[in-house]
Amino acid sequence: MESQEQKFSISLESIINEFHFETISLPEDANKIAVSTKEIDRPGLALTGFFEIFDSDRIQLIGNAEHKYLGGLSGEERHRHIMNFVEKRPVAVIMTAGHKASPDFVEACRAYGVPLLASNEPTTDLMAEMFAFLAVSLAPRVTIHAVLVEVYGEGVLLIGDSGIGKSETAIELVKRGHRLVADDAVEIKKVSAKSLVGSAPELLEHYVELRGIGVVDVSRIFGMGAVKATEKIELVIKLENWIDGKMYDRLGIEEEKEDILGITLPAITVPVKPGRNLAVIIEIAAMNHRQKKMGYNAAEEFTKRIIEHNMEAAE
Repeated sequence: MESQEQKFSISLESIINEFHFETISLPEDANKIAVSTKEIDRPGLALTGFFEIFDSDRIQLIGNAEHKYLGGLSGEERHRHIMNFVEKRPVAVIMTAGHKASPDFVEACRAYGVPLLASNEPTTDLMAEMFAFLAVSLAPRVTIHAVLVEVYGEGVLLIGDSGIGKSETAIELVKRGHRLVADDAVEIKKVSAKSLVGSAPELLEHYVELRGIGVVDVSRIFGMGAVKATEKIELVIKLENWIDGKMYDRLGIEEEKEDILGITLPAITVPVKPGRNLAVIIEIAAMNHRQKKMGYNAAEEFTKRIIEHNMEAAE
């Protein structure tokens, strides 16, 4: 599968807008400040002077525990600890839970050019929300030549050579009540250790190219219910031209796999030739895959019946 992995960052401005942070101090345009890691820290140890595992690329949240610790220090001690912490130049510091930034913090952040923000959200809640947002925004991703459709709630990725019929099959599936996510180019994000989510590049969203007709807007022709912005990828279907003499799996016992961004997905190969209704085949494949997830494997059940029948016949 041809793909081009990309690495991403997100501007601090985007994070500020997403969470409606109050801006206390910004050394420069927040659009020019890049955040490149989803990890977020509570810098309790760093404020005590322990920096051996401190990562300045991470956003730092100053919550109740940090405020309590700093509040117990003398004025000179507090100033020194804050200056030592901010001197490491974290990408941003956020005062959480409605806490106000002390004059020491404002002075230190301005002196070292560190963005200082504030939020009324409880620290734990904000940390979880920010991690989820950054995990998606900064997820490893690839863009591949494929089609992604939602069929009976299953995200089905169709891959195959140009001209094999992926787009035509997607349109037929849409006509049958399923939904298009992306045609021609699918941007796939690794949002967790086990999950891949696909979407269309913004320029191509809702559009399908049909040879002989041109580009059509699926949402305009079939309605907004015929399209979807994102979908978790559950199954990969490889479309290939029928090769006479090639042995294709007829029972479904063999389990194919497709690796995308280090995640292994179940896959099947569907040979294409005139007369085969690909939309129906993909519907059945999606339903069969769903049954397997629920613990029922028709191929294994059928094989078991054959074995039992043969044993009875031999007796």
